[in-house]
Amino acid sequence: MKKLLIGLATLLAVSIPANATKLPDNVQNYITENYPDAIFRFDGIVQLANGNVYLPLIPSKFNTETPVNIKYTIPQGKTLTDLPDAVVLTNDYVLLKLIKNDKGKNTVIGMPAPPVELVTGLFPQDMLVPKNFVVPASMKNIIGNLDVRTEVEQGLVIPVTPPRAAVYKNSLDKIPALKNKMLYIASNLSKNIQVVDPANSYSSYALSRDDVPITIKGYDVFLLVTSYGKKSLDVISLADDKVIKEIDFKTHPDEIVIDNKNKLAYISSGEDACMYVISLETMTIKKQIRLNGMCEKIILSDDGTKLFYNDKQTREIWAIELDNDYLLKEIGRFPNVSKIAYVNGKVYLTSRTKNHLAIVDYETLGLMSENQISEKPVDMITYGDNLFVLGAGNSAIDVIDTDMDQIVKHIELPKNEFPTKFTRIDGTSIVLVTDAKANVYTIFDMDTQEVIKTNQLDIPVNSIYVANKIKKIGEK
Repeated sequence: MKKLLIGLATLLAVSIPANATKLPDNVQNYITENYPDAIFRFDGIVQLANGNVYLPLIPSKFNTETPVNIKYTIPQGKTLTDLPDAVVLTNDYVLLKLIKNDKGKNTVIGMPAPPVELVTGLFPQDMLVPKNFVVPASMKNIIGNLDVRTEVEQGLVIPVTPPRAAVYKNSLDKIPALKNKMLYIASNLSKNIQVVDPANSYSSYALSRDDVPITIKGYDVFLLVTSYGKKSLDVISLADDKVIKEIDFKTHPDEIVIDNKNKLAYISSGEDACMYVISLETMTIKKQIRLNGMCEKIILSDDGTKLFYNDKQTREIWAIELDNDYLLKEIGRFPNVSKIAYVNGKVYLTSRTKNHLAIVDYETLGLMSENQISEKPVDMITYGDNLFVLGAGNSAIDVIDTDMDQIVKHIELPKNEFPTKFTRIDGTSIVLVTDAKANVYTIFDMDTQEVIKTNQLDIPVNSIYVANKIKKIGEK
């Protein structure tokens, strides 16, 4: 046993992590049933007594009370004692066998279209990486922040294998706004952008990303993406799924707001206290607007004349008058603002912690009223003279008549667990209500103020863009 430990120490890097990852007790117990002498390292790696090593992939969420057994293996139909290349457990933990590739490097099994559990899990971020270790390009998102090379870079497109369970089809009969569309989804389960046909519950393929997206927004046949740790904006052509341009900034860009009418994009940088104005016709920087404070939660008024933002350091709300030489106007200081909206000359501010909606007269800056609304308000959208407020705490939408500033309707979202964002389909009255917990999105009609239906997904959603389905370059 001592020789085995020495051999493993030689195989692996020597740096010691500050924090330790421990496999759940039920996973350890299942392994020891088959291998009583298995060694569970402080960084999550499993060493079997026969010298084989398994690297764990930690799922984003799992049921600790689920009895642990084998969900499936690769190759199929194996047991743990058969030493398969991959073991997917019933709680979605994955064990990947450390193997050698044809160049003698340490790696794990590679497939052109890995199953969903193998591409949405994550290595322990304190794992001691084996020496000369590489990861197949199709599984690069499991690396996280570890210093690991990928075998081959293959562009943006990554095949995605549908879930092994019965594939659920989403009926679009009642939703003409989703016909001939594609959904581009950023999820907390992956760095990659999932591409979903709304008729299906699963991804058709994914766009490979090196960094976790902050914001994804679309214009025409382009997708604009800002990412954590990256001082540039990626412009992806949806016609050929390629990054056709990187717009560089001095600091990290954050949020994106699109002005379709004037063909402009506004990109915030809280780090640099500024707003960049991008021409969507040339994909170049037109102007840099200096701001007060670290801007976040930016919104554009429906008429395109004003931008609003929250200073996350001081909690002050500011307006930028775009038609008045970019004049800055302070609206006031409000606690824990989760969203800003502007309609009929009034600024609407939600407080997530107080469950309040504050209404401020834009001209006089006087507080007009402060009303109780649904729990944990997280998003708002204006449509005509109505304001729709999304409450995550009780999965509901409050409809505010902005003439009377009163709630005129309360709509429950029974199939949502923690709804977080509205995404409007351009040119329609339809919004998609996406959920950070449940693998669903709800289709809501702002004209009728009714839920049309709820569609399933195989992943929860951080942000989503609805694009027209277009013919790809090179397709016959």
